[in-house]
Amino acid sequence: MNAVILAGGVGMRLWPMSRSKKPKQFFNVIGNEPLIRDTYRRLLRFFPAEKIFLSISPGFEAHLHEHFPDIPADHIFIEPEKRDTGPAMGYVAALLELQDPDEPLVFIPADHYIGDEELFLRCLAVGEKLVRETGKLVDIGIKPTFPSTVLGYTKIAERIRTEGGIEVFAFAGHREKPPYETAKKFLEDGSYLWHANYYMWTPRRFLEAIGRYHPEAGKILRAIQSLCHSEGAERLKNLEGSFAGAQDDISSLYSALPKISFDYAVTEKMNVEDVLIIRGDFGWSDIGTWDTLYDRLADGEKNLVKGQCVTIDTNGSLIYGPADKLITVVGLDNIVVVDTGDALLVCRRDEAQRVKDLVVLLTQEGHDRYL
Repeated sequence: MNAVILAGGVGMRLWPMSRSKKPKQFFNVIGNEPLIRDTYRRLLRFFPAEKIFLSISPGFEAHLHEHFPDIPADHIFIEPEKRDTGPAMGYVAALLELQDPDEPLVFIPADHYIGDEELFLRCLAVGEKLVRETGKLVDIGIKPTFPSTVLGYTKIAERIRTEGGIEVFAFAGHREKPPYETAKKFLEDGSYLWHANYYMWTPRRFLEAIGRYHPEAGKILRAIQSLCHSEGAERLKNLEGSFAGAQDDISSLYSALPKISFDYAVTEKMNVEDVLIIRGDFGWSDIGTWDTLYDRLADGEKNLVKGQCVTIDTNGSLIYGPADKLITVVGLDNIVVVDTGDALLVCRRDEAQRVKDLVVLLTQEGHDRYL
């Protein structure tokens, strides 16, 4: 099975640390190495290096090469422009289909925390086996612990089988990013899992599904694929006298793709008979907001701190700052303080998911230099 690390996102909910030119996956958000390095290291325990690819947005190349100077160019997919996970995953599938259309493929986000790496990798092994045996899309779901409005929810039906202690369920539908009251009902229902975004299928099947459930995107991806095909590229070279023209045409086609996640474009519309769900109990967290980061790493009522910090009567707070700057907090509980030198965020921890709204406001007010 091939693995593709998706590292093209901006992570605006982790502003001001995560920026458009250097997003969260290139920072030491959790431990002593950037999230993307941690993800790659984890995968090397299961995949040989030649089976691991990376997908990034344009502009991130320098950061990627800084952390992965030895990865060959043909293992790096650079999107012509950023257009969400639907186009990004479709683009990768279109190119990999030209190489090995029926080899299973798993997409791995670059910004996740995994507590039990051994169990996580065993889930991937079970997923590969299921794809090869059934031809179905396989995804991993996580038992929810609170009513999140920034994650997708996968409804599971009966348990199909158990592989080495790992449970596999029938799929009963998907709902992406529901409002709070709906997310609360899903949590209480007990048959909904958080969607963890570990899609496993083959390149051929991914493209077929996009073509079926989002025909407009499917047609464009097939056109891009034909330009990338060696014979198509050779014809283009003969007609235009320059191979560089192919990239211009690919970029033009890609810009016509709708900005949409794979979840909205395909998953919510999938035939339930074509999907299987693995329940992953490996200590997972999507490091997408400051409050989820705190919930995953903090210890009880203590504070989560990076940098120099002195507090009095302050509990349940996340405080991140530069190593050469002292931050002091007195008499405040459950807050977020993030200081990056040129920008400072202060908010209640339970309001941290609104940082995305703040970024939108900064854009509207012309503060692009801080984004």
